[in-house]
Amino acid sequence: MRARNRRPIAIAIATGALLTLSLAGGAFADAGGSHPTDGMVVLRPWGQAGPGASTTSPLTFGGGQVQTTSPKVYISWWGSQWNTGFSTGGYTSAQAQAYMTGFFGNVGGSTWNNIDTQYCQGIAKGTTDCTSGTHITNPSGQLAGDWNDTSALPNRVNQSAIANAALRLMNHFGGYDPNATYFVFTPSGHSMQGFRTSWCAWHSVTTSGTNQVAYAYMPYIPDAGANCGMNFVNKTNNTFGNGYFDGFSVVGGHEYAEAQTDPHPSNGWTDSSGAENGDKCAWNAASANITLGSNSYAIQPIWSNVGLTCLTNY
Repeated sequence: MRARNRRPIAIAIATGALLTLSLAGGAFADAGGSHPTDGMVVLRPWGQAGPGASTTSPLTFGGGQVQTTSPKVYISWWGSQWNTGFSTGGYTSAQAQAYMTGFFGNVGGSTWNNIDTQYCQGIAKGTTDCTSGTHITNPSGQLAGDWNDTSALPNRVNQSAIANAALRLMNHFGGYDPNATYFVFTPSGHSMQGFRTSWCAWHSVTTSGTNQVAYAYMPYIPDAGANCGMNFVNKTNNTFGNGYFDGFSVVGGHEYAEAQTDPHPSNGWTDSSGAENGDKCAWNAASANITLGSNSYAIQPIWSNVGLTCLTNY
């Protein structure tokens, strides 16, 4: 999962300042294998690869950083469609937004998110034991803000445009935070090429000046149906969206768990094959509902170096 062939792209952000965006050539496919696209750590659709927990090899530290103090999520609802509203499958875009803000707004402090606290930074590269070092923390209230970015979507959404949207999101909320993951959501029917057939979502890193900015891309996951998790845990749909929106929390949780432990791929925690902590348990049969706030959300297990297994709580 080594980044390679970096190239600078100049982009303009909302403030009018010019920043340099570095995209790493070569993507890395979760649950095994690699994909020849730009610098993304991708989650393959269900059925393309078996669960990544077939190996018991531990994750090792790559010598870089993890999100230690007060990890945060910021969400960009990119496109005017989120503002005007749309519907798919009998559910509104507002319900999709409520589902995801409810998930990220309550995941902090959960026993599921606590799995990531066993990982740390400040130890020797190649170490698998995190008895020392500075650990990831798991405070409540990790959703630090969400924003409808009404900037027009391009005819073809691509990675550089998504990275640009992540930087707009970062600047909208006051600038760079090394412990933040900036999530960009696009509306139904406006996804980057490869969604649903080659991958479900991805996370990556870009730059703002000398800062490395962790960000993730979430297309409108229900557009992919069962390929990206619809009804993966809940076989019937309810009014809140359990079932229909299962993929949103399974895939979104996968990307967040990985971004906390490997925000600048692959300098954080990966195994000998390059898999991250979400990869090793992707599309695992132990996926289940967890209660966050007053609602339940579908999640996948996350890899634990303690016991070398997939866990849903820690």
